[in-house]
Amino acid sequence: MKRIEARIKTPFGEVVIEGDSPQEILNMLETVPENFVEKLSDFVSNRLIPSGAQLKGIIEPTTEGPVIVTRENLTHYEAVGLVLYASDEHKNTVTQVQKLLELSGIKSMVPARLNEMTKRGQVFKPDPNKPEFKLTIQGEKWVENEVLTKLREKIS
Repeated sequence: MKRIEARIKTPFGEVVIEGDSPQEILNMLETVPENFVEKLSDFVSNRLIPSGAQLKGIIEPTTEGPVIVTRENLTHYEAVGLVLYASDEHKNTVTQVQKLLELSGIKSMVPARLNEMTKRGQVFKPDPNKPEFKLTIQGEKWVENEVLTKLREKIS
């Protein structure tokens, strides 16, 4: 028999429920606890956001990647640093950083900012043949000690 699936869009992606009949899917949905999506979203956020960093209200994970949600004024360097900091392994491609900043409502010349951040010792290219940039230890400390500290003070 053919299986049926229900796709439920959430802020962090999709939840898919499968069953053999529409009634089976409805029965499964009835057993879903209250606040399921919120609890699942918090769980996913805690797994996707770097450990020890409280980025709630500043960065939110999405299916596209980390998006800046704070309405505080950021320099383009700070915005690029935050996106890289919240990205897997603190690295991402120029194109993806550009896309995530656009989703955050920030227009920036990302290649130029990354070039300047390389000169400052905040980012580097792990593989010169790939368009990926990664935060250096110095860059990570800058984001943690200066950028996030400044933002947390303004949010509090």
